[in-house]
Amino acid sequence: MKATFGGGCFWCTEVIFQNTDGVTSVIPGYMGGKTDNPTYKEVCQGDTDHVEVVQVEFDAAKVDFQELLKIFFKTHNPTTLNRQGNDVGTQYRSVVFYHAEEQKQQTDQMIKELEEAKVFADPIVTTVEPAETFWEAEDYHHNYFNDNPGNPFCAAVIAPKLQKFLKEYKK
Repeated sequence: MKATFGGGCFWCTEVIFQNTDGVTSVIPGYMGGKTDNPTYKEVCQGDTDHVEVVQVEFDAAKVDFQELLKIFFKTHNPTTLNRQGNDVGTQYRSVVFYHAEEQKQQTDQMIKELEEAKVFADPIVTTVEPAETFWEAEDYHHNYFNDNPGNPFCAAVIAPKLQKFLKEYKK
C-alpha cells in the first residue's frame, strides 16, 4: 500500500518512516504543484506550488495507515502554515495526499479527534488532498540523513527528532 505525507523538509520525514516497522520503502519527492518534473531548486523558490513529500510503501499486515497517520502527526507541527521550524515556504506545508477514499476519511477523522482532544494549542492546518503526480526528488535527497550525519542540519534538527521518535515509538 502507499501513503504520501508532506510534513516539512523531506529529509526529516524520510528518516522517521524509514525507522517504522512495516514500512518497505520511503522515497522523497514533490507533489501538488503545477510544473512537470520540478527540480529541488524550483520547488525551493516557491514558484511551482509543490510540496516536499515522502511517498511511503507499507505492508498493511504490519502497520496500517492509521498508525502512519499517528506517526505523521506526532513528528511534525501540523499547526504552522507553510512552515516547519526554520523552514518557511509553501513547499513545507503540512498535507496528507490520499490514495484512496478510506485514507481521506481516516485522515479527516484523525484531525477531528486531535482537534476535539486539543492535542495542539493551535488549530491544525494540515490539508487533505487527493494524490497527484509524484515527482521523485533528485538522487542526493534519497537516504539523506543516513548518508550525511555530519551535516549541521542533520545533527541539530533531524538527529534529536529521530531519537525522540525512536524512544517513543519503541514503547
